[in-house]
Amino acid sequence: METDRDEPDFTTLSDAVRAWYRFYELDPKDGLSNVLCQAAIDFYHAGHPTPGDIATALIGTYVGIHATRVNAPTSAAVH
Repeated sequence: METDRDEPDFTTLSDAVRAWYRFYELDPKDGLSNVLCQAAIDFYHAGHPTPGDIATALIGTYVGIHATRVNAPTSAAVH
């Protein structure tokens, strides 16, 4: 079965986001999942087609829980 390249399937995104949580040994939380899921969709559209590719991009981009904080006014606020 072929899937539409423009729309990632739920399993692909879910597997990638769960891999991020496992890598950083964190429990899933709604606020974090929203950021990670949106980033996973963006990575998919940027050419990362598999859960492993997306997970690698998430892990490299969002290094731990503090990197998911999108409302910090400055980079110094994350310290």
